Amino acid sequence: MPGNLQFIKNYKDNHQLRESFFELANSIFGLDFVSWYENGFWGKRYIPFSFADGNSIIANVSVNILDFIIQGTQHRAVQIGTVMKHPDYRNKGLSKRLMNKVLEDYKDSFDFMYLFANDFVLDFYPKFGFEKVQEYQYWSTFHSSAEAGAKNKLRKLNVSNRTDLAFIYSFAIDRIPVSNTFATSNSQGILMYHCLNVFPNEIYYHETEKAIVIFNKNENAFEIFDIISKTPVNIQNVLEDLAGEGSCKVIFYYTPDYEGMTYEIIPVQDGGTLFVKTNENHCYPERVKHPVTSEA
Repeated sequence: MPGNLQFIKNYKDNHQLRESFFELANSIFGLDFVSWYENGFWGKRYIPFSFADGNSIIANVSVNILDFIIQGTQHRAVQIGTVMKHPDYRNKGLSKRLMNKVLEDYKDSFDFMYLFANDFVLDFYPKFGFEKVQEYQYWSTFHSSAEAGAKNKLRKLNVSNRTDLAFIYSFAIDRIPVSNTFATSNSQGILMYHCLNVFPNEIYYHETEKAIVIFNKNENAFEIFDIISKTPVNIQNVLEDLAGEGSCKVIFYYTPDYEGMTYEIIPVQDGGTLFVKTNENHCYPERVKHPVTSEA
């Protein structure tokens, strides 16, 4: 390994290193962190652990500090993300060294550490004590009683509009968990990245329920990615306005626990593979779906 590599972390305010980090993330994964940073969503809970060659970031493992809500109880969590290397610096053990630095820094400060891995690195994370976990997706058939022509209470939000973006962020900061069975909290930074880059055209405000609903409608089903609210919502009211008249399939990209609904549960087949490492006092819950808008 070249002798001039320097370990560095928490360099958000260093212009050259920050821009190099953005360029590497874009070239490796197609990630766009620029608007996320410029709008002030890179907070203290996002910490890149990196190696730099001069002013160039050439390897990285990022830490996202958040909390799990499991059966209504809060637990400390650390999510790993943006694990990457410049092609010229592969096969030098840099990712291993960065993972060990993360584990050393947070060894006494988490109940759960986890990540979503792509298929090319499934053998890497078990070396650090991570175990593969099967995720499950929930869906339900909703029978609407709404009359044809019922007033739609959804207002589309535009993330390019600063007023709308600030409105979304105000909900992200003060939101209640989307589920008491399993959810995340203090994950507003990750959520805002998803709003800007993953779901910019799927964000709506439900006026009656005072909730932001991120959803997509296709020919076969409604996909609900998140419902962001400061108080509990009546899911029946939300679904009535999404579905209109008739019946539809509703797929949830989190673990729903709404009263009065029944669910079918199937193993998740697509997306990254979940790996989890716990301390000795906790077990990751079974048959749950990690909220997609909290995935780093």
